[in-house]
Amino acid sequence: MSNQIEREFREKRKPLRLNKYLSEAGVCSRREADRLIASGKVWVDGLPGRTGMKILPGQEVRIGKKVVSRQEEMVVLAVNKPAGIVCTEERRERNSIIRFLDYPVRITYVGRLDKDSRGLLLMTNNGDIINRMMRAYNRHEKEYKVTVDKALTPEFLGQMEKGVPILDTVTRPCLVRQIGKYTFSITLTQGLNRQIRRMCEALGYRVKDLVRVRIMNIELGPLKEGEYRRVSDEELDELYSRIKDSVN
Repeated sequence: MSNQIEREFREKRKPLRLNKYLSEAGVCSRREADRLIASGKVWVDGLPGRTGMKILPGQEVRIGKKVVSRQEEMVVLAVNKPAGIVCTEERRERNSIIRFLDYPVRITYVGRLDKDSRGLLLMTNNGDIINRMMRAYNRHEKEYKVTVDKALTPEFLGQMEKGVPILDTVTRPCLVRQIGKYTFSITLTQGLNRQIRRMCEALGYRVKDLVRVRIMNIELGPLKEGEYRRVSDEELDELYSRIKDSVN
């Protein structure tokens, strides 16, 4: 991964459009940044910012009196976590996701995947985004592809969709779609501990493979297992629009 990280840091030294700079700093979407710039609230080196201008390393960017420094640049990664990697910040865990990525900026995961599960994991240094995305109250969608140990039945799929009693509660109604004889997709808006595995076990099934394929508008896509990518500007803009009114 070192070559990929080196490429990213070379990119950071290039001039950056002001609206993109503000977006990557975790301030707002590019569209909202353009509105801030047009309203005269963004200053660069003591002068009013201009739409379309580019920012060089070392320039001072302010919104009102608040300095938005390059050190505050927001990092949001989409990671394809392999099975066996543990979502923990405990450095003594040899198979932790932090050790596995060895990313040069301090980042953490948004919604853990258990050790035996694989697929999409978002990692960021922006605590506000983490809180808004993961609060159960906000009901943001997470989609999984699940393979079980015996043939699916309409009764099983219907019960999974309606809600299953686990952990002294009943799971929220969710969207379930059969993909194959043993495989289905499920879209959740909550994140109970090992929820899908517990739901299946409660109905007499055992999960053989569990892959998260989507978190809100961000999809796993063709990303290879063990690799990561920067979340695109378009994905960040859509993400901002979806979490804008979320409770933090």
